[in-house]
Amino acid sequence: MTSIATRTGPAGTRILGLGSYQPETIVSNHDLAQTMDTSDEWIRDRVGIANRRFAKPDERLVDMAVAAGAKAITDSGLDPADIGAVLVATCTMPSMIPNAAAQVAHALGVPAGAAFDVNAACAGFCYALATASDLVRAGTAQHVLVIGAEKLTDWVNPVDRSTAIIFGDGAGAAVVGPADEPGIGPVAWGSAGDLAEMIQVPDRNSFIFQEGQSVFRWATTQIAPIALRAVELAGIELSEVDVFVPHQANLRIIEAIAKRLRAKGAREDLVVARDIVDSGNTSSASVPLALDHMRAAGEFRSGDVALLVGFGAGLSYAGQVVRLP
Repeated sequence: MTSIATRTGPAGTRILGLGSYQPETIVSNHDLAQTMDTSDEWIRDRVGIANRRFAKPDERLVDMAVAAGAKAITDSGLDPADIGAVLVATCTMPSMIPNAAAQVAHALGVPAGAAFDVNAACAGFCYALATASDLVRAGTAQHVLVIGAEKLTDWVNPVDRSTAIIFGDGAGAAVVGPADEPGIGPVAWGSAGDLAEMIQVPDRNSFIFQEGQSVFRWATTQIAPIALRAVELAGIELSEVDVFVPHQANLRIIEAIAKRLRAKGAREDLVVARDIVDSGNTSSASVPLALDHMRAAGEFRSGDVALLVGFGAGLSYAGQVVRLP
């Protein structure tokens, strides 16, 4: 039997650069209270959000993805010509055809790069990061641009306080490339399709719907074990994790998961991302947005070990350990 040629890639992969973009318009809780029955205190008590960013009507999801992706490429020290594939994690494109990734690759000047979207909702960036890492390790692409981008305001009822207070717009990106030693650990991922109706857009003419309390209970009980599994797959101890960056869904959920991790051996000085306070829930953009903002604020150092976890509609979830750029 004739053998099929295979390509071999590097021993490991790592994140080479980060970038992010948020719209200029800041919407506070006080602003929302002008249009619906809510208040700053009510919102802070339930989800921990103070502000979020809303894109202008003519500001496209693709535009935000391009802005974040360009910054990540520059930060990595590479040129667009060095990127072999572009992955855009999103669940809020106004139309499924054409995909966002091909438009982003073209706008950035990536020459004929492979380009596809990943829809795992709020777990999307972690899914895409894992896929990018595998593409590089297999030798399929030398460098991959991974972007999480959402324009949730296109899909949220602006007067529904169960969702309008939570979601915001934005994009975050990372460039993945080869490394002599693993800098991105194996992914712990999965889904609970039997619970898919808990978060959904029922049809193309509908807004996002979610069963808030049910999602809260699921996240606070089921996500910590996924995080622990990611640490186990990385071959390290939980005490070696410096930074915890979960999907920025709800501050109460974030704190509940962090508490469970500390009970299992995480350090008391574990740095926990709380970007949700001023960015809101940006779905697949939330993990890379938080990473870029935390770096700018000096909340971690290059080489620190971070545990990333995404979870949301599907219900899909994914987590991996990474070494920060």
